[in-house]
Amino acid sequence: MSGQEEVTDRGGTLRAVARLLRPHRLVLTTGLLISLAGIVVNTTAPLVLGRATDLVLAGVAGAGLPAGLSKDQALAQLRADGNDTLASVYATVDVVPGTGIDFDAVGSVLLLALLLFSIGSACGFVQERVAANVVQEVARDLRERVEAKLSRLPLSYFDAHSRGELLGRITNDVDNLQQVLQQTLGQLFSAVLYSVSLIALMFVISPILAVSLLVSVPVCTVVATLLSARARPRFDEQWAATGALAAHVEDTYTGHALVRAFGRRARGEAEFDAHNDRAHRAGSSAQFLAETIEPALLFVTNLNYVVVAVVGALRVTAGALSVGDVQAFMQYANIFSNQVGQVGAAVGKFQSGLVSAERVFALLDAEEEPADPTAPATPATGTGRVEFADVCFRYTQDRPLIEGLTLSVPPGATVAIVGPTGAGKTTLGNLLMRFCEPDSGRILLDGVDIATMRRADLRSRMGLVPQDTWLFEGTVAENIAYGRPGASREEVVAAAKAMRVDHFVRTLPSGYDTVLDETTGISAGEKQLITVARAFLATPTVLVLDEATSSVDTRSELLVQRAMADLRRGRTSFVIAHRLSTVRDADLILVMRGGSIVERGTHEELLAAGGDYTALVNSQFAAAP
Repeated sequence: MSGQEEVTDRGGTLRAVARLLRPHRLVLTTGLLISLAGIVVNTTAPLVLGRATDLVLAGVAGAGLPAGLSKDQALAQLRADGNDTLASVYATVDVVPGTGIDFDAVGSVLLLALLLFSIGSACGFVQERVAANVVQEVARDLRERVEAKLSRLPLSYFDAHSRGELLGRITNDVDNLQQVLQQTLGQLFSAVLYSVSLIALMFVISPILAVSLLVSVPVCTVVATLLSARARPRFDEQWAATGALAAHVEDTYTGHALVRAFGRRARGEAEFDAHNDRAHRAGSSAQFLAETIEPALLFVTNLNYVVVAVVGALRVTAGALSVGDVQAFMQYANIFSNQVGQVGAAVGKFQSGLVSAERVFALLDAEEEPADPTAPATPATGTGRVEFADVCFRYTQDRPLIEGLTLSVPPGATVAIVGPTGAGKTTLGNLLMRFCEPDSGRILLDGVDIATMRRADLRSRMGLVPQDTWLFEGTVAENIAYGRPGASREEVVAAAKAMRVDHFVRTLPSGYDTVLDETTGISAGEKQLITVARAFLATPTVLVLDEATSSVDTRSELLVQRAMADLRRGRTSFVIAHRLSTVRDADLILVMRGGSIVERGTHEELLAAGGDYTALVNSQFAAAP
């Protein structure tokens, strides 16, 4: 989906929803035809029932008239006796004087009506089934599109949106849109078709009664428009509040240990109550206005129904319509009123779905990472030479971060990157992994500009050990094998042994089959060793180690350092570190400040220079004031 029209106006959103349904148009058309067949049958049934009423009335009238007279003679006699109204009513049916009710004919008509109603119900069932299947497929396709979209979004998008809010769009909003479509798709189709069919039949029976009934349509349209317009901003607020609530819950329960440690439970509960109350107020107001539409429309149509009943009675007494015709018309009027009410209810529900659709389409329309080149380049060798050539980057236009960075790293070298917070250390790793794109300049891997490579190809040559020891819910073996799908158990164990993981894994209840979750009692250092083993198994050419020991204790740090030393052997490595003890043996140390490299050299050379690096070293050993 391209462009912004889908998320800026109601018409654009409706067109976007229609595009979701377009791949299923053949199935929808089939369901529409089945629905149309059912509507034709259902709208014919009242005429048949009206015929049964006329047969009963004709039999009752015939039994009370003298036998041997013709219909005209019997009616003339009634008028001569002063029964003009009764004569007018009898004139509308096929009266045979002296003949009672033809129960065989009445039974045949009732059986036909029963058959028609059965066929109509069956068609309605099939139509609802078709609509349900289509909506489920649309929801499945939409989730797949959202999942694919997330993989194409830059890191800046995730930095600008909380995880809880994004999860709300992916789950709550997609589910709400699915439910709304489920409840309204078939309902709207059948209501529109029903209404058109009913109006046509009502005009056939009596144009005067039809016009009397349709007077309510403009009034209903105005009422529905006004109420839905007032409900829409409430739904906007409701789903925004729901997203904020989800974000708060996600943050609070992810950091529940800190919440309790700092005694912030009361504040967290107060914030939850505030978000919850806001969602409650907005939701109550939105639902009230949406649910008001249907009874408001039914009130208008029921008032009009009374008018139609009175006009119909007058037409019968005037001999212009039969009782059966009026009965059929009143059934049509009742069905029409119900359809108008259903349309009103669907419009109210659809407001909520449109708001959710806009939130999902806003995600789908978000700016993506630049597409991979159509003719991607591939390095001829895999030595791991990395070059930065006059690279410039900034997160915002008015705040430069990295300016004119030039660096050449030979294969197999270990480059340590140090500096104060905000100096651009992690950004350098993000640029190398193409999590961010430079504003200018080039980054080359083995002589090839990484911008000309496919991201998957580039990242398959790199290994990342992040500061946050993220482990997925699964077994130890599965977490290690995440670095190379399809790795055998023997390869997983070999990587674990090489990275000093095997010894503590053996102590776990189920060894490599132990499921890792929040309840698994392993330390931060052990988690970090698993991430190091994961990177080792991926056999990368270039390593990015981002603050890999910042969250572990001294003993664990030694284990992780030894594992990473083995991991770096023969590979080009970029070590981003705050703890300078982890970078002493680096081949090259870069000192960054304000996005620029202000010093470079070995540990001894930089200490001898007495510059920024010396100040960093001294600051780590200085006594606290």
